[in-house]
Amino acid sequence: MLSEQLGVTLDPALLELAFTHRSYAYESGSKETNERLEFLGDSVLGLIVTEELYKRYPEFDESRLSPLRSGVVNMRALADIARGLQLGQYIRLGKGEEVTNGRDKNSLLADALEALIGAIYMQFGFAQCTEIVRKLITPTMDSAVARGAGLDGKTALQELAASLGKGAPEYIVSEDGPDHDKNFTAVAMLSGQVMSEGTGKSKREAEQVAARAAYEALKTAFPQA
Repeated sequence: MLSEQLGVTLDPALLELAFTHRSYAYESGSKETNERLEFLGDSVLGLIVTEELYKRYPEFDESRLSPLRSGVVNMRALADIARGLQLGQYIRLGKGEEVTNGRDKNSLLADALEALIGAIYMQFGFAQCTEIVRKLITPTMDSAVARGAGLDGKTALQELAASLGKGAPEYIVSEDGPDHDKNFTAVAMLSGQVMSEGTGKSKREAEQVAARAAYEALKTAFPQA
């Protein structure tokens, strides 16, 4: 049960709203979706993660804290947390999203997690919401630090590629979704070869995710570099 995983019992109406995707609302004729809660949860999550990083790493300046935060709150990382909570089974989807495996889409899962955080904040306030979110993000944060996400991904990839004589990385970015809820996908290219792909809520975030993935792939292929 979700309440057991979170350690709190959420108001059923808030919980239902947090998991109501716009595709379901459109098909059912409802005007309520989880987008407002998602908007709120995104801000609450960003503040909690930023405060946690600020306290945990007093030796880091903004240039290291910012990409580290992106390593924790990017779409893929949030979707993985949502999968751990099995949020996919709770999302109310329209038929179109249902048949295209919407319950396992990174974008929908990340949005549902942010909406859930917004609901927790609305019911219990910032202090208790912080305790719950901290437990959810700590493994992701530890993993991000271990992967070197505190480094600027694009800079790290550029320096590594140069040392290997592979030239400067290039990024091809595409976007989809409505203006108020766009998703970006970046493909990192090196010497004309696709190295990795990254997704995010902004062009910069998507490029950083792709760059870090490409950096890790290169470091694995050339451990002596």
